[in-house]
Amino acid sequence: MLTDRLRKRLVKDCPQTTVTIRFPVDVVDSMKEIAPRKGFSGYQTLLKSYVSEGLRRDEAMLSLGKEARLTEALKKRGVPESLIEEAERDA
Repeated sequence: MLTDRLRKRLVKDCPQTTVTIRFPVDVVDSMKEIAPRKGFSGYQTLLKSYVSEGLRRDEAMLSLGKEARLTEALKKRGVPESLIEEAERDA
């Protein structure tokens, strides 16, 4: 099920704004090299993709409950899933 927020993002001609941000030259050079290899028309499109991926990941994480965020944080730090499940049963 698509949320209204996601529907707005998928609109082809959605409103846009200009943002000015400074990056080190070597970072921009790397994005210019990587963009065509990943099928992007240019480095700015690649940058938008990176920002979108991070934003979606953070939105998904923040929409989870506190317990789910804790579980994800423990998994990320290498705590075995069996141990997490055992602790959840005990709680």
